[in-house]
Amino acid sequence: MKMLVVFEKMGINRFIGHLDLQRAMQRALRRSGLPVCYSQGFNPHLLLSFASPLSVGVQGENEVMELPLAAEISETEFLEKLNQSLPEGLKAKKAKLLEDEVAPAMARLAAAVYRITPCEGAQTLFDAAPKFLKLESLPYTKKTKTRERTDDFRPLLYNLTVKGDDLIAVLAVKESGTGKPEQLMNLLCDFAGLPLPRCLVTRTALLDERFKPLEEP
Repeated sequence: MKMLVVFEKMGINRFIGHLDLQRAMQRALRRSGLPVCYSQGFNPHLLLSFASPLSVGVQGENEVMELPLAAEISETEFLEKLNQSLPEGLKAKKAKLLEDEVAPAMARLAAAVYRITPCEGAQTLFDAAPKFLKLESLPYTKKTKTRERTDDFRPLLYNLTVKGDDLIAVLAVKESGTGKPEQLMNLLCDFAGLPLPRCLVTRTALLDERFKPLEEP
């Protein structure tokens, strides 16, 4: 069996990088006394995988990690013990036991939902969003380590709606390309004729190819 854990990384912790998050989770799991698994070899390390790294500065309401279990444990006990060991700002919200045959969350991931709260120019962006979504192509310059090339963001944008004071974006997360909220906002602001505003960005869900949350395999 393995355990899928849904956790949040909010507030000031949005500035913690992925490697630091990994270390924090590993320390918490060791302190918790939970029946986790370690790699074999001269320098064993705790086996733990995240569905998708979260960009620095972006909050996560429902992030997903998985780890194999060395012994049986209930979902409730796992959740309680992990939360007792997690630092402030990190909280496990759900634990779900899965059979080993279930494909890893990372392999099932197909899309992510973002809540984007602009600090300036919000209404202009909200008014532009429906027309922006109807565009058939969204060319942009993609930079790599060796060169720049023109690419199309439109296949990476599944949906863009306005809800209250926020933009809700559903972006692709796949091998052929991943939609980044900062790139989306750059393109939307160019379309609306606005400079890029400060935004609070929160990833609210990770979805599989059925557009269902990863914790519902």
